[in-house]
Amino acid sequence: MSSSNQHQFRYTQTPSKVLHFRNLPWECSDEELADLCSPFGKIVNTKCNVGANRNQAFVEFVDLNQAISMVSYYAASSEPAQVRGKTVYIQYSNRHEIVNSKGPGDVPGNVLLVTFDGVEAGEVSIDVIHLVFSAFGFVHKIATFEKTAGFQALIQFTDAETASSARNALDGRSIPRYLLPENVGSCNLRISYSAHRDLNIKFQSNRSRDYTNPMLPVNQTAIDSALQSAIGPDGKRKELESNVLLATIENMQYAVTVEVLNTVFSALGTVQKIAIFEKNGQTQALIQYPDVTIAASAKEALEGHNIYDGGYCKLHLTYSRHTDLNVKAFSEKSRDYTVLNPSLHPTQAPAWQNTQAAPMYPGGLQGQMPSWDQNQQDVTQSYLSAPGTFPSGQAIPPVPGYSPSAVSPSSASLHSNLPPGSFADASPPGIQPYYG
Repeated sequence: MSSSNQHQFRYTQTPSKVLHFRNLPWECSDEELADLCSPFGKIVNTKCNVGANRNQAFVEFVDLNQAISMVSYYAASSEPAQVRGKTVYIQYSNRHEIVNSKGPGDVPGNVLLVTFDGVEAGEVSIDVIHLVFSAFGFVHKIATFEKTAGFQALIQFTDAETASSARNALDGRSIPRYLLPENVGSCNLRISYSAHRDLNIKFQSNRSRDYTNPMLPVNQTAIDSALQSAIGPDGKRKELESNVLLATIENMQYAVTVEVLNTVFSALGTVQKIAIFEKNGQTQALIQYPDVTIAASAKEALEGHNIYDGGYCKLHLTYSRHTDLNVKAFSEKSRDYTVLNPSLHPTQAPAWQNTQAAPMYPGGLQGQMPSWDQNQQDVTQSYLSAPGTFPSGQAIPPVPGYSPSAVSPSSASLHSNLPPGSFADASPPGIQPYYG
């Protein structure tokens, strides 16, 4: 038996007539599972699109021996189980039957709860939402809001049948690109049923509409405020500025850590906080500056630039609606530079406060980055003083390539104040950050 198949099954589990399938392709159907399993016996029930990524499923055979037969076959076969050319992992389930109990979001109703993935509030207008969903029937009311899950909307139809047709057609799909602002790459829809039956809309605004009551008062202040912030003097859509930038990183051939981002973005000004996360299969990061002016300068200078030479780790920057990030001060995916690292000895200042540290940047800039202190803002000006390759004349001093095995202890002082797992350690040997 091949080693690859050894990882495809778990033998420590008690056999069950219900099998658990993992790594299935997107929106795998009951019919596709039936094609895979039916040669081994009669299938009595299936449950597809399970899990956060909707790439898991359960299949229940009528008899335990049929399930054992399927597991044994693929365990001994040199060819793994596949659906649409994708290797599927099979194991016995802990359950002995599939119970298709419906949650609140699966009980059909006339009101849909829609989550818009990949966008922030205001980037998909209520008129666009109405245009998309009214293609399936008369839309009575719409209410948009923000929750932990992101930007969401409640959409009320005449009846459950109309709502079901809209959900079946649009769930998992994307809003057409031409209906979205230029700064939005894509907007995916996640749709479930709401327990509401009749939405209470108090007035017409950019966040709520009642299409059944033309006499409903209009909240003109809310509409005017949204238009003023969204439309610039030239009549074109204006992106709302913020002191926090949202960075999307494309073509990631090398690791991009908190230290890497700090090295790049602190060249334009003092970075206060950084948070890295995954969204819609892409690596993104939030970078917080003290004010909007510095963030705007960084956005203009770094938009479209590559962190590494060769077009690797390309930055696409937009403004975030956040203004003050709530992040863990010292973790692998986040950093708060306004908080002193408690792991340092009281007499040992961090690199960006240690005036004896070897200079990391030309021009006498000491340590990794300056402390965020209003009295030391003149220090940040040294980041901007060097001539360089950016359109605005600002430059990011390149960080020398570094390999721990190639540097003797006596010559390693350049990075001696960087924390473990820093940019120097994370850089692939011979690969330097690229700023051109």
